[in-house]
Amino acid sequence: MIREATVTDVPEIRAMIRELAAYERAAEQARATEEQLRAALFGEHPAASVLIAEDDGTGEVAGFALWFPRFSTWTGTRGMHLEDLYVRPHARGAGHGRALLAALAAICRDSGFERFEWMVLDWNEPAIAFYEALGAEPLKEWTMCRLTGGPLRELAARAPAVAGRPD
Repeated sequence: MIREATVTDVPEIRAMIRELAAYERAAEQARATEEQLRAALFGEHPAASVLIAEDDGTGEVAGFALWFPRFSTWTGTRGMHLEDLYVRPHARGAGHGRALLAALAAICRDSGFERFEWMVLDWNEPAIAFYEALGAEPLKEWTMCRLTGGPLRELAARAPAVAGRPD
């Protein structure tokens, strides 16, 4: 069963984020607190949405998908960015990942989103094969760039004032 997450799911969502980070060999980077997630997902201005996959037999949370809208200047339309897709190891192979992706595709269709995009680590061959089997096309010509920590602060320190934006 796939359902929308509720605020009571926050501890479970946080636990799965940490499990996913450990799987992706980056456990130390998963620092989000329950309070941050509660505000980001269920606050006054939610930053993202979450679907939960439950095991039909037990009702146990088997996985989740966290997504948010994006915009394409090329198509002039909104799309969906899937930030996290995770199915717990004991629940893999039972169709939860496919069901989560299908539910997200239906949200795209119903919302008029023309693109559904996500990233996958280049070493995660099982996930890449799974996505390709669904018809997803890896965009090998694009490289993701990221600024964090000191470099982000240093660049921000050189920013000019932006008219109409509070200091």
